[in-house]
Amino acid sequence: MAREPLSVVVTTFNNADTIEACVASVHFADDILVLDSGSTDATRDIAARLGARIEVQPFAGYSAQKQAAIDLAIHRWVLLLDSDEALPVAAADRVRAALDSPDVAGFELLRREWVFWRWQSDHARLNHYVRLFDRTRARMSGHEVHESIVVDGPVRRLDAVIDHYGERDIEGRVDKANRYSSLQVRDRRTRTPRHLRARMVVYPTVAFLRYYLWRGHWRGGWAGFVAARVHAFYAFLKYAKLYERRVSGRLVDRDSRNAKGVDE
Repeated sequence: MAREPLSVVVTTFNNADTIEACVASVHFADDILVLDSGSTDATRDIAARLGARIEVQPFAGYSAQKQAAIDLAIHRWVLLLDSDEALPVAAADRVRAALDSPDVAGFELLRREWVFWRWQSDHARLNHYVRLFDRTRARMSGHEVHESIVVDGPVRRLDAVIDHYGERDIEGRVDKANRYSSLQVRDRRTRTPRHLRARMVVYPTVAFLRYYLWRGHWRGGWAGFVAARVHAFYAFLKYAKLYERRVSGRLVDRDSRNAKGVDE
């Protein structure tokens, strides 16, 4: 049986520093779509030079923008990448092999994080996400932030690792924590939990210990320690902003367009 043809879809905004590595890493794909939301740098030019098909539409939110890109794909099987991600050679080989005769509706891929000045330890727990899927049986979750692919059918873990470059410094990671916590408060699906004050006090420590010890980021030296502290700060901000919303009656409402090129 012939291999299933593959569309790779990427959403972008001012990602000239990472889009080349992203698109070049999936050169084997039958279709590469870049959906841009109004870049003012060389993002579109770089992607087009590498053979990507370029479409442009205003930013509609993380989940909606990615769904729009998926809908523009030519082929049934889709690989979804962020603009600051790249597929190493070994992972590309496994993706191609998985499409020889796929017997599931989607595949989870692992993701290795660049943490400030180094890659996370090979012995740390890697996050995993559905990224390779039959688009006729999948859709975006619709969340404002931490959006994901929802698959109607069986999913299998693929032994393939995506490299995620993410935030290159502490300032960028803290900015993201602030922005994402606000987006979570705005999300219609985010319910206000009970005991918010207790959560503000206790949960940041729990989040730090889970990230640093259980997920193994202690193996990453000071980079892992700093990342765990920022993660704990993010947990605090989320509950603090939910508490603020409850006691003040105001909803955190920043213009999400300033976040449209920042991938999760």
